[in-house]
Amino acid sequence: MARPVAVVTGATGGIGSAISRLLSADHDVVGLYHAADEARRREWTRACGSGASLLQVDLLDSDATLELTQRLAADFQPVLLVNCAGVTADAMFRRMRLAQWEHVIRTNLLALFATTQPIFASMCEANGGLVVNIGSVNGVRGQAGQCNYAAAKAGMHGFTMSLAREGAGYGVRAVTVSPGYTDTNMIAALRDDVRDAIRAQVPLGRFAAPEEIAAVVAFLASPGGAYITGADIPVNGGLHIA
Repeated sequence: MARPVAVVTGATGGIGSAISRLLSADHDVVGLYHAADEARRREWTRACGSGASLLQVDLLDSDATLELTQRLAADFQPVLLVNCAGVTADAMFRRMRLAQWEHVIRTNLLALFATTQPIFASMCEANGGLVVNIGSVNGVRGQAGQCNYAAAKAGMHGFTMSLAREGAGYGVRAVTVSPGYTDTNMIAALRDDVRDAIRAQVPLGRFAAPEEIAAVVAFLASPGGAYITGADIPVNGGLHIA
């Protein structure tokens, strides 16, 4: 019997790779990645196994992305979509350039239309499916120097809540998972003193492992998570407690 198909955007990033690897245990994973991530392609394919495939797309090209996801929806009828692609372009708002604002909003928020609409429509027709949007603790609490990123991630959860209401009658769920600071290349690239200062803010005293974010996504996709929709699941070590 054919295995269910999961589509993961930003699949070769630190969190996206962990999600793809964990889901590949019981899904055929189709990962979407950007050309800038080409060096990670072979490692991802080896880790995710023969049932996984990577497709290259620039999410800033809405027409190309929409064409791709329409094809995926028609050919594979995915039961799970994980929107994990994201970028940062940090600056204090009074010095932020319009190009920095637009790049982050277009990649992290506007691209959700093209990555999600065809697959969501296919899920509704099939009467079942799950969309998981990877948000951020800073979309909930805000962060100086990240007005663009925080706005995009906050908007993402508004999208999740509305999608959950639209999909519920068709058995389709939508959930946001909002990580705190996670031990990825982005954190590793920071100066030691900056990294230590960030870690000191976290009540649990450490960064999340990418696998811990992936485990929450896998739970949501399991029978145990079947009654969760419209929620924002925090995975932040206590950095923000609501």
